[in-house]
Amino acid sequence: MAWFDIAAKKFGFPSIELFVKAGIDGESIGNCPFSQRLFMILWLKGVIFNVTTVDLKKKPADLQNLAPGTNPPFMTFNGEVLVDVNKIEEFLEERLTPPRYPKLAVKHPESNIAGIDVFSKFSAYIKNSHKYASNGLEKALLKSLKKLDDYLQSPLPEEIDANNPDDPGPSTRNFLDGPDLTLADCNLLPKLHIITIVAKKYRNFEIPADMKGIWRYLNSAYQREEFTSTCPAEREIEFAYMDVVKKII
Repeated sequence: MAWFDIAAKKFGFPSIELFVKAGIDGESIGNCPFSQRLFMILWLKGVIFNVTTVDLKKKPADLQNLAPGTNPPFMTFNGEVLVDVNKIEEFLEERLTPPRYPKLAVKHPESNIAGIDVFSKFSAYIKNSHKYASNGLEKALLKSLKKLDDYLQSPLPEEIDANNPDDPGPSTRNFLDGPDLTLADCNLLPKLHIITIVAKKYRNFEIPADMKGIWRYLNSAYQREEFTSTCPAEREIEFAYMDVVKKII
C-alpha cells in the first residue's frame, strides 16, 4: 500500500492520485494548464493526494490499462478512474464539501467567464505566420485582455461602500471572485501564466503595465504556494511552444 493510501486511511481522507503530464526529463511536471488546474484544486481542498508524472513518450503499461487511450491529466478517487477535467472538477466540488473541505465555487457567476477567450486569442496570435494578420491578432488579444482587466478593476458588490455607492473606486481584490482562490482561478491562472512567458519569449509581447487589474491578479497568484508550487518550470513552457509558435513571414 502506498504511503498516501496509508495516510488517507489513517486520517479518513479519500485515496486520491493525480496523473499529470511529465516534463522534458520524463519526471518533472510538464506544461499542461489542465493538469495544473486539477493540481491546484486538490491542494486548495486540503486533501492528502499523490501526484504521478506520466512520460507521454513511454507511457507505462499499467497506466495504459488504468486509463486506456487517455492522456493526462486523469485521476483515481478511491479506485475510481476519472478522465474528464471538467467532470473531475465538478466531482471534487461535490464530494469534498464543507465543513471538512472548503467550497471553491465562485459566488459571482461572472467570475467563471472572466477571461474566457483570452487563451484562444493568444493561441491564434502565436500560431499565425502571416505578417499582414499579425497586427489584427495582437489587437484582438489586447482587447480580450482589456476586458479581463476591466472585470478585475471593477469592484464586486461586497466591495462597494453602501454609504458611497456612486463612487466605489477600483477593486482591490486579489482574485477573480474576491480575496480567495476559486475554481475560476484554477482554470484561468495557469493559462495566463503561459501567456506571459510564451508571448514574451516568442513575440516580444507583454501585458501592458497599465492593465493594473491583471498585474495585481498575477502578483497575488505568485504569492500563493498553491499556484507557484504547481507551475511547471519556465523552460518547460518555452519548450512546449517551440514548435507551436509560427515564424512571421
